[in-house]
Amino acid sequence: MSIRFLKNEKRFVINTKNTTYAFEIVFDRYLCHTYYGKRTSKLPAAKMTMLSFAPYIPELDEHKSPDVFAQECSFYGSGDFRPNALRLCTDGTGVTDFVYSSHRTFKGRLELDGLPAARADENTQTLEVTLKDSVSGCKLKLYYTVFADVDVISRYMVIENKGKKSVRIDKCMPMMLDIERSDLDMISLYGSHCHEVNFQRVPLHHGKQSVYSNRGASSHQYNPFVALCDHGATEQKGEVYGFNFVYSGSFLDEVDVDQIGRTRVLMGLGSECFSYTLEAGESFCSPEAVMTYSAAGIGKMSRNFHNFVRTYIMPPVSLEPHPVVLNTWEACYFDIDEEKLINFAKEAKKTGFDMLVMDDGWFGARDHDRAGLGDWFENRKKFPDGLASFVKKIKAEGVKFGIWVEPEMVNPDSDLYRAHPEWALRVAGREPLRSRHQLVLDMSNSEVVEYLIALFDKTFDGVDIDYFKWDMNRHMSNVGSSVLPEDKQGEVFFRYMKGVYRLFDWFVKRFPNAVIETCSGGGGRYDLGMMQYGIQIWTSDNTNPYDRTMIQSAAMIAYPAATMSCHVSDPHGDMRSLDYRYKVAVGGMLGYELNILKMSDEIKNKIAEQIKEYKTFDHIARLGDHYNLASPTKYGYSAYYYTTPTADEILLTVIEKADCKAGTTKLLKISAAQNDASYTDVRTGKQYSGQALRKGISVELLGERDSAHLYYFKKN
Repeated sequence: MSIRFLKNEKRFVINTKNTTYAFEIVFDRYLCHTYYGKRTSKLPAAKMTMLSFAPYIPELDEHKSPDVFAQECSFYGSGDFRPNALRLCTDGTGVTDFVYSSHRTFKGRLELDGLPAARADENTQTLEVTLKDSVSGCKLKLYYTVFADVDVISRYMVIENKGKKSVRIDKCMPMMLDIERSDLDMISLYGSHCHEVNFQRVPLHHGKQSVYSNRGASSHQYNPFVALCDHGATEQKGEVYGFNFVYSGSFLDEVDVDQIGRTRVLMGLGSECFSYTLEAGESFCSPEAVMTYSAAGIGKMSRNFHNFVRTYIMPPVSLEPHPVVLNTWEACYFDIDEEKLINFAKEAKKTGFDMLVMDDGWFGARDHDRAGLGDWFENRKKFPDGLASFVKKIKAEGVKFGIWVEPEMVNPDSDLYRAHPEWALRVAGREPLRSRHQLVLDMSNSEVVEYLIALFDKTFDGVDIDYFKWDMNRHMSNVGSSVLPEDKQGEVFFRYMKGVYRLFDWFVKRFPNAVIETCSGGGGRYDLGMMQYGIQIWTSDNTNPYDRTMIQSAAMIAYPAATMSCHVSDPHGDMRSLDYRYKVAVGGMLGYELNILKMSDEIKNKIAEQIKEYKTFDHIARLGDHYNLASPTKYGYSAYYYTTPTADEILLTVIEKADCKAGTTKLLKISAAQNDASYTDVRTGKQYSGQALRKGISVELLGERDSAHLYYFKKN
């Protein structure tokens, strides 16, 4: 059993393959956290100390205070002055005091109401702990779902209003962990559009440090993932705690070091972009947060999350080969028509592509980015016989077909907006701000979602689509809804995301044979919520291979290669540049972004060779374990390898940065290689013993622009 309750100690113990998580019921009311770390049967007792000025309950113990003991879930106003997990306004004060009531353990898990969540399998178990607030009559249910094989525990909460009055949730943080130390570094991923997921590692300090988004999307600026690790932790050694949020909207990650040197980590819906009113009898389900622990360094933490995301988050079809696509955006922008794209399809087939993806410009009056969003019907000037006829002609050339959509947005210059201006997010009496000539549709309004469902159902009826690229090209401002009363406007951010997930669910069910690639101007929604619907995410609008090396390296800390859509863009006739771009792109799921009609035969022949080679080893990156050898944030090069679970195949990549110094030889140790096996580098035919690979392969850095090295070792 992964979950046990030790009745005599009133202790809950959650075991995964390599970790143990434990907490106790103290005074028959508080949930006191006692341990999270390497798997053990020797668990410490709850530590409850006292400091001057700390509140206490006299009839319990005047020497113990909620302000200084480790908690599973803290409540605003309950005597704990540290950042709290739940603020529930029941009487105007926001003060609650939830106490333990009951618990149960069951196989599998419950579905989250309208939200993405990790899938259960036959080994999944869940602990439900119920707490009650006697004054408000509300119930709080804390859920711990265990994915034991990948060392991951998920957390979410359900609030039930069992009282007679409405209550308002002002803060809801389903993941909270108190760690009995503060000598830790915090790892996070920050950035901007075209420069997503930059690696940052800084020591913790006393007080609060946070990662957040108030943009209505998880954002390019801060990814929801964070990790805490020993100051000396490396890829191979040291303690590491990893956390992530299965949600695509505004979020808050808080890390606080308190007065006694304890670290509190919280993850969820912060107060700035969230409130939610529960009427009597209603309930609220939070999004899910996930956590993992590694005693064997950052690399093991990453691999835990990689395995978890592939197995329990991404659609099962994502484990199958991803199509190598030719996307029309950088080649054509809005200048597309039937004849041009049929010619694209012909050349794509000759060159070995699986699919042609028609990007923006196919619908409404969409000749530029100032008009047409919201008018999701084919442009008959560009496709005179309609979309279905056009797609048949594309597929007759021997390639699959993908199409771009951006359902959440609307141009003011569109038939939709002229008919329903109230369907855009807006605040009464205020002129809505525009971004990229767009407004955001009010996806919290069920009428808007149902309209989009009906429109896409009609437009794509009978159209044989294999692939949707789903984009979102601005963040949310003037966030208000015309259908919600004044006292519920704080719910728009959350209701918006549930509306988006409702539309995703419909697409998945309506087009069961099609797959989805999600996008938000690249990596603006590179999160676990989106990963439940798409086989991959357009990692960045930036296809410059030097920048992509940095982006992809950092993304791999939290997310598997199978999530990364990585395109080779136009090498401008330079064969060396084409080779370099390819070696960068095979770090994820390969695609191309160029005008195939303007490429030389030499370039097209080389692309055909690349695609053919990629299909011999793409399974290693898609399904295998990732080992980072040299981070480009520290060195003048990036080095990493993927390996199959049994290390029968190993794919090693070394990417030199623009400032890499020439004449340096690096010894790269492939520790996953089988010691007593022999390997052949398929690309060169050179033989290696497993012992030699483990001791290290020497790679000479050339220090020349567009230099990269690729090795494909296969066990003999």
